[in-house]
Amino acid sequence: MAGETTIIKPDLQFVNDIIASGGDTLKKCYQCDTCSVVCNPTPDSKPFPRKEMLQAQWGLKSVLKSPDIWLCHQCSDCTVYCPRGAKPGEVMNALRKMCIETYAAPPLLAKMVGDSKFLLALLALPVLLLLAALKVTGHLAIPEGPIVYSKLFPTLLVDFIFVPAFFFAVAVLAKGVMAYWKDLNESSPFKTKVEGNLVGNLIATLQDILMHNRFRQCETTYPRSTNHLFVVAGFIFLLVVTTWGFLNEWVLHNEPPYFLLSPIKLMAMAGTAALIYGIYNIIKERQANAAQAGLGGYYDWLFVYVVFAVGVTGLGSWVFRLLGIKILAYPTYFLHLTSVFFLFFYAPYTKMAHMVYRTAAMLYARMSGRGF
Repeated sequence: MAGETTIIKPDLQFVNDIIASGGDTLKKCYQCDTCSVVCNPTPDSKPFPRKEMLQAQWGLKSVLKSPDIWLCHQCSDCTVYCPRGAKPGEVMNALRKMCIETYAAPPLLAKMVGDSKFLLALLALPVLLLLAALKVTGHLAIPEGPIVYSKLFPTLLVDFIFVPAFFFAVAVLAKGVMAYWKDLNESSPFKTKVEGNLVGNLIATLQDILMHNRFRQCETTYPRSTNHLFVVAGFIFLLVVTTWGFLNEWVLHNEPPYFLLSPIKLMAMAGTAALIYGIYNIIKERQANAAQAGLGGYYDWLFVYVVFAVGVTGLGSWVFRLLGIKILAYPTYFLHLTSVFFLFFYAPYTKMAHMVYRTAAMLYARMSGRGF
């Protein structure tokens, strides 16, 4: 209505938090709108990332409730063409990190995961937990005889540690995403109604994500879409292998190790190869495009190197077992379990959570007519 006044209350601390989270170029933006013009994935109506840059500069926390910070795939076209070097892609990444910190529980743990000062403390949890488990069960020494990892970590012990960690991560992610879904449209002046079949739209959204259809619209970092596909394929293969192994052990009572050319082994090798190949090329691509697209901060690289550690230690423990090098095989397997625990226990606070929050945002965009 005419005569109505909208009061905007900037939060300077919020601006400083964005800068500290990797958006240190935020204040260089002078709202020329080049970023939105060159962005291929952005919708025609209310495009990003210009409006998010403005909200961030003004210190409006409501930007964290926007679906558009997740519709951005950080392909960095905006960063390359920005005439001021404001790096909108990096700022949007910082906003996504802060969104996770806002909705994840406990928020203190989310902040610790995003801060390099706490890396050793975060690593200490799985290391000490696994060492304590070995001590209590009397498996602290390297086992005698042929290399069989279940002699070091019995199946029941692994499940006792990792199953609760898995459900903790699922519960935290579910709670955070449900709260985010509830808040998605709360702060937007463009009220929209979510319509359509939830399941059907979710399936279409997941297909879009798995095929990287939006990601393939990017230009500057286009190869990253292919590398991401390898990583996703690796995760899917290894998820199938883990589920298969669980059924083998607890339902069919078939104990590992399995025959080298058995289907489960072949799938595990294919998954590991895809994971390592994809993440290695992501590292190379990030470094090669650092001058144009930005190198990324600690938060980005933490997830990249944890995934790399999972793949390399998994491959190493398999190779050392085949070669019979006991002194390397068991410590490498211990490191593999440590990296796997780190990956999944802290998943609600790392870039692994992006998969879930981005799915929710893209589903919302599809169901609210945002062109996704």
